Amino acid sequence: MAWHATVITLFPEMFPGPLGVSLAGRARADGAWSLDTVNPRDFATDKHRSIDDTPFGGGPGMVLRADILTAAIEAAAPARDARPRLLMTPRGAPLTQKRVRSLAAGPGAVIVCGRFEGVDERVIAGCALEEISVSDAVLSGGEPAALLVLDACVRLLPGTMGHDASGDSESFEQNLLEYPQFTKPQEWRGQTVPEVLTSGDHKAVAAWRRTEALKATRTRRPDLFAKYVAALGSVVDKPPKTE
Repeated sequence: MAWHATVITLFPEMFPGPLGVSLAGRARADGAWSLDTVNPRDFATDKHRSIDDTPFGGGPGMVLRADILTAAIEAAAPARDARPRLLMTPRGAPLTQKRVRSLAAGPGAVIVCGRFEGVDERVIAGCALEEISVSDAVLSGGEPAALLVLDACVRLLPGTMGHDASGDSESFEQNLLEYPQFTKPQEWRGQTVPEVLTSGDHKAVAAWRRTEALKATRTRRPDLFAKYVAALGSVVDKPPKTE
C-alpha cells in the first residue's frame, strides 16, 4: 500500500506545491505515495463558515475552535486509522532525521496545520496530536512546515531517490553533519580539490570524510556532536586542527 498523507489545512491550494515536481512529484505520479487535504471550514456550522474565535483570558489574535478542528481530524482519520497525527507548532518537539525515518517507514501521516494564535489545547489531547517543530522560528502557518515534513519523508520512500543509499551519509545520519563535497573542475579560481579525493585510495577517502564530518559537527553543531559521542558510548578522537 502506498504511503498516504492527509493534510488538514485552511489553504488546501498550497498542496502539493513543490511536492508536485522533481523526485517527490515523480514518486507521487508513480503511486509511491498519495496526498489529500481536508479543510476545517467544511465543518463549520454557521453561514460565515467560522473556524476560530477569540481566546479565553484575552489577548491578541484568534484560536482555532476545538469542535470544528476535531470534526475535521476525525473525518480525515477515524479511530481505525493507524497513521500518526502530527500538529505543526513552534512549541513542538524538534523534528529529527530519526523521527522522519520512522514516519517514512509507517503507513503515512495526518498533518494538522496550525494558524493564527494556534489551536484550542483540548484538541491536542483529545485527538492525540504529536506536536512537531521544524525550526526555532515562527511561520505564518503550519503549511510550510508540513511541506518540509512531507518532503523529508517522501524522499526516503523506496525508489524515490535515484540511489536508495544516497541518504545514508547525509547530514544528521548517525548524528553527524555531512562532509564537504567536490566535483569538476578539479581546479577553480585558485582552489583545488583535496588530493585525497583523487588518490583512488578508498580507505583514505573514507577516513578523510569521517574526519571532516566530525570536524563540521563539532564546530557547527556541538549539540549534535554531543549526541554522537553519547551514542558511541566512548570518547571520540578530536579531529585534527586546521591552520
